[in-house]
Amino acid sequence: MARKKAQVDTKPAAKKPPNQKRLSSAERSALFARREAAKVLRTILQGDARRRAVGSIKSLVYSPSVRNKRATYALVCQTLKYIPIIKDVFHTANVLSSKWKRQEELMYIILYDILFGQEALLAGEAEKFLLQKKDVLQAALAKLLVRKKVKHVSDLMTSYKISDIPKPRYARVNTLKMDVESALLEFKKQYEVHQDAVVPDLLIFPPRTDLHDHPLVKSGSVFLQGKASSMVAVALWPKPRWEVIDACAAPGNKTVHLAALMKGNGKIIACELNKERVKRLKDTVKLAGATNVKVKHDDFLNMSPEDPAYSKVQAILLDPSCSGSGTVVDRLDHLLPSYTAESDVNRLEKLAAFQKKALEHALSFPAVERIVYSTCSINQVENEDVIKSVLPLASSYDFELTTIFPQWPRRGHPVFDGSQHLLRTDLIEDKEGFFIALFVRKGMSPSPKNTRDVGNTLRALQRRKKRKINSFFLLRTLGLFLPS
Repeated sequence: MARKKAQVDTKPAAKKPPNQKRLSSAERSALFARREAAKVLRTILQGDARRRAVGSIKSLVYSPSVRNKRATYALVCQTLKYIPIIKDVFHTANVLSSKWKRQEELMYIILYDILFGQEALLAGEAEKFLLQKKDVLQAALAKLLVRKKVKHVSDLMTSYKISDIPKPRYARVNTLKMDVESALLEFKKQYEVHQDAVVPDLLIFPPRTDLHDHPLVKSGSVFLQGKASSMVAVALWPKPRWEVIDACAAPGNKTVHLAALMKGNGKIIACELNKERVKRLKDTVKLAGATNVKVKHDDFLNMSPEDPAYSKVQAILLDPSCSGSGTVVDRLDHLLPSYTAESDVNRLEKLAAFQKKALEHALSFPAVERIVYSTCSINQVENEDVIKSVLPLASSYDFELTTIFPQWPRRGHPVFDGSQHLLRTDLIEDKEGFFIALFVRKGMSPSPKNTRDVGNTLRALQRRKKRKINSFFLLRTLGLFLPS
């Protein structure tokens, strides 16, 4: 019986569209960066619209999930800078269908590149769509210039001013994983770096030093954290075996700094209400190796001082939601649509009411010895006014204001007796505006007497740890340490 011949597929192979060409490496990189930037931009704009940001622009861009950080960061910042113009152009041109309106953040990014950026590297379906509408979009921009009675795009941007004051790059050594001396030795191989005189585990680098991709940062051995922010945990100065509450903990830099100061001992309850920020907080705690931190997804105001679970809490760090006016340039909040140079009085009053309520709540915990209240705001209503308003209640619980970092020159505004105990950092002098207040219950152990004492104490602990390690290896070398 004759076998059937195997059938051969005679259909011609599918041909690529004649005009389709492979993307170059630069085009692929730019394509990917625009989509990463669009995701970050969506998170930023949604948080800004709700007035509840998940994180700063920098922290969102430099999260582990973003691969092309530099390109993404540049695109997000530049698009935000031009976003009032971009929105007006789209409104005037009226070229977006419902399909593209669902991807409006990507449209913003691409239009920035078409009008002001790198049109030569535009590739992708969305990019091709807008390039086909380029003439209409440019005509809409021309109409906007006429309507605003200006000749150049730069004239439309006068309300967007970015500070050109150079700010040092600060990096805090996570002493849960590494000692300061080892970090200094490692960084000195590549950078100019020295140790801060106020916060001993803080290192100072020249302005614009980029450490985001450094192995020590990626491993959690070092955290990129500002000087004023790093002063907060040191001001609280919790003892190693204490129980501590970080009342508004996310993103967690101050939380894990507390854990390091406590040498990984004791217990820190890190409380955060926002679900998205809870995830960020957990990631920070995991990266730091802070095993003594328990993350609690809850409102601090719901934590009852009468609950036996909190009967042994001895210290509370309260860094509540604030206007962020002291870090506006560092966080790049001045690029957000909601930002105005003049403070929103109604919003400040609401923030101050919440801040006062949270501080009153902290004062009511029965075993607490120390409470730090801090903000990254320069507004008196969120700072001295809040402290002044709770002084009678604090006194009824036997709390008093205590001076922190006595050698620091900038103190609280003299609006009440005792404001000299408060600490401020200046937006111009220190490149960021923070406020820190410390309440200590009468009869309890005071803070280290001055910043030098803080440094000496931390350095002594580091030397003691190093001596223990060296002693172990010496004994083993001499054969005096017998294995069990």
